[in-house]
Amino acid sequence: MNQVGMLLIGILLAMCPSQVKGQEKLEVHGKADFVSDYIWRGADQNSGFSIQPSLTLGYKGFSLNAWGSQSLTKWEDGGAKEFDINLSYTFRNFTVTVSDYWWSGVNRPYGDYKNDHYFEGTLAYNFGESFPLTLSWSTMFAGADKDENGDLQASTYINASYPISLPADITLTPAIGFTPWKGIYHDKAAFTDISLKASKDIHVTDKFAIPLFVQAIVAPVYDRTYLVAGFSLGF
Repeated sequence: MNQVGMLLIGILLAMCPSQVKGQEKLEVHGKADFVSDYIWRGADQNSGFSIQPSLTLGYKGFSLNAWGSQSLTKWEDGGAKEFDINLSYTFRNFTVTVSDYWWSGVNRPYGDYKNDHYFEGTLAYNFGESFPLTLSWSTMFAGADKDENGDLQASTYINASYPISLPADITLTPAIGFTPWKGIYHDKAAFTDISLKASKDIHVTDKFAIPLFVQAIVAPVYDRTYLVAGFSLGF
């Protein structure tokens, strides 16, 4: 990781004041999402029906998350596979995250950090329960995010989402994504994805429910549309 990456992690650690209220004990959460297709920021990951497990450790505002995606239906060229590591810190309504993305595929080596990993810093802000708008800015700062000359592109993704509570315990979430300059997403500034997601907990028993979602996605930069569904199991 380069000096910029180390600086971002240093800022993340320095932001932790002693009076922060968070998880006073270590929390462990596991989840498995099953999705009909995997669309990331408007881009089809050529994964088809996939399982996306995650493991999260949380303590006093910090969160360490391992997230993966494995295709269950497409195995051409070894099959689609992703493994990401995310370190986050939340203070009040702000969240800072440093991410390591790897999506080289099944049976591919993991350790080529310069050419196969994408390192990204994200700053997100949620306005609160009365106005639950979330804004985020994500910029890649190291790894494989390079142009044809081998220079860092600083590919950037900006997102806004706003969940709306509806009758019957349904949540409707419109969202929009935008890239402000040339990078991994497009060759110029453009809207990457516009989506509308409906989600609801389907109660199987009084104590057990399965979260279910359906999401319509339009990807202007790729001239593509998607309708994705999925459900989750977790603890």
